[in-house]
Amino acid sequence: MSIATTDQQHGAKAHSDGGWDAPGFVPVQSRAERFASNEPAAYPDVTGREIEWKYTPVDVVRPLIDGELDGSPYAYLANEADGVALDWIDRDDERIGVAGAAEEKASANAWASFERALSITVSGEQSAPVTVTRTGLGDAARAGHTVIRALPNASGLVVLQNGGAATLSENVEIVVEEGARLTVVSVQEWDDDAVHLASHFAVVGKDAFLKHIVVSLGGRVVRVNPSTRLAGEGSDTESYGLYYADAHQHLEQRVYVHHEGANTRGRVTYKGALQGEGAHTVWVGDVLIGTDAAGTDSYEQNRNLVLTEGTRADSVPNLEIETGDILGAGHASATGRFDDEQLFYLQARGISEEEARRLVVVGFLAEIVQRIGDPALEERLHAAVERELARGAA
Repeated sequence: MSIATTDQQHGAKAHSDGGWDAPGFVPVQSRAERFASNEPAAYPDVTGREIEWKYTPVDVVRPLIDGELDGSPYAYLANEADGVALDWIDRDDERIGVAGAAEEKASANAWASFERALSITVSGEQSAPVTVTRTGLGDAARAGHTVIRALPNASGLVVLQNGGAATLSENVEIVVEEGARLTVVSVQEWDDDAVHLASHFAVVGKDAFLKHIVVSLGGRVVRVNPSTRLAGEGSDTESYGLYYADAHQHLEQRVYVHHEGANTRGRVTYKGALQGEGAHTVWVGDVLIGTDAAGTDSYEQNRNLVLTEGTRADSVPNLEIETGDILGAGHASATGRFDDEQLFYLQARGISEEEARRLVVVGFLAEIVQRIGDPALEERLHAAVERELARGAA
């Protein structure tokens, strides 16, 4: 647990696990009290014992935490889409910093290092889907910043497609204004040795809706942490995640939903599969229902399917409720191996064990893919999951 001094409750000195016997130290009581700053110097050196780093292979991601980052604009590909505008904006643009601020040092390092931000603005009431593809970032340590904004009553789908080599720390801001409906899908299909740290900050306005989906399949270490603030009355979010970890691959996601406004709704569902020696996944789910969030309806869950020996799945759901006037709130987590009864049922009907296992895994993960709402992308991700299964069976 993080700790803080009584005279500097939310200061940088709070970032340590220990110190319980030090005079004047008290534990940070709520997820909302987490220290935030976009200045890397405001954070102490990362040791790996901090609550936000305790599951992460810090030695692998160290260059992104406190190393020098190239923050220059990068090359990307994007399709033309009616109702969607893309351009590079300067650091001092008023659109930057609206959705949130860094809560750990790698995010702050990226924030301090980027030169220009990629702006994606959705303005049409039925905007065409847009896919932004990055495949040429290279091995050098880089910083990135993206701002996605849906204007009032706009509707659209934005896909952030990642592949190739990368050593990247980035921040993604998502602003969903009043009455807008936005889907953001982040797909990580990096090369096997890629390292990617991402913090996604979202703020959802009155009667607006955000669907946020994270798909992590490739990369050595991939950590995507989405935080959503349901600020407006009647705001709504659905947060989904799919991850498939192979041998010696680390896939991590820390999800935070803060119910601020009244009558807000939140649904979080993350599913993952693990196979191969040293495969490691991490899911931490935080939900905070604030004092003004009367009428909240919230639920979060995480499910992990273990396919082989030698894997590790860490799953930590957390729920804080500061008002009793809610419709409902809950959380659940489960990690297990194949269901022998399911396999027996399929094999008894003439299906081979290998094919039966494939059907179980595909069916387990299909729920997340089907939430995207774009048939072409759904088909491609189904094929990607099939490739992961075949890779593990080889």
